[in-house]
Amino acid sequence: MVFPQPDLLSPPLRALGVSPDVAAFERAHYRAMVIQDLAAAPPAAGTWWREYLAGYFAACGVAEDQCRDLAAEVAEVTMGRAWTHVGTGVMAGLRALAALGLPMGVVSNSDGSVQAELRRLGVCYAPDGPGPHTGVPVGVVIDSAVVGVAKPDPAIFGIALDALGVPPSGAVLHVGDSLRYDVTGALAAGLQPVHLDPHGLCPAPDGHRHVRTLAELAGDLSGLSGRRSPPAGDRLRACPITA
Repeated sequence: MVFPQPDLLSPPLRALGVSPDVAAFERAHYRAMVIQDLAAAPPAAGTWWREYLAGYFAACGVAEDQCRDLAAEVAEVTMGRAWTHVGTGVMAGLRALAALGLPMGVVSNSDGSVQAELRRLGVCYAPDGPGPHTGVPVGVVIDSAVVGVAKPDPAIFGIALDALGVPPSGAVLHVGDSLRYDVTGALAAGLQPVHLDPHGLCPAPDGHRHVRTLAELAGDLSGLSGRRSPPAGDRLRACPITA
């Protein structure tokens, strides 16, 4: 739902003669996630942001031989303060999902700040959290740094479902943008994964559902879309999503 802030990352790119627009910045995120999905192993502890940025900058058009040095430089000065851009169409899609009346929560691999940031950005909030309450209400916001377990470990999904009062089953959807963390984790937890894949980049598309936007998913679930729908809305139990 939130992406690296283009205003923060634009200056070092412009210095190299690269000037992506907002759509290109958002697309670069998905390409960077695919690079992680295809890697033989996840990044070593403490290197995720740097490794992500290397793929992100390559997707923005930076020359391959410059990406890693640029990523190391930018990672050092932006760690912990970059994820502040609310994606195009996110709020409309989130509101459409909320209107379905399903229990809904957020499950995020983060650094302990995701609940406060989502609330500050006006994206969503858990009603029992501190104010101000702006954005879309959700039942729970789970941050891996707070609960001590991260996707794809199925335990983090169990924590979210316990908070929502919903048992794990294939009638629970988990929406996320990563094959490695979201799809694999949801399957391990016994949930139905929905890959948020706006550009059709999934490197292993078989065996799980794909949508291009949250609004598309909401339309499918409400029976308004002409696409082949998942189980009928009255059979769905909950919809945790990634931040």
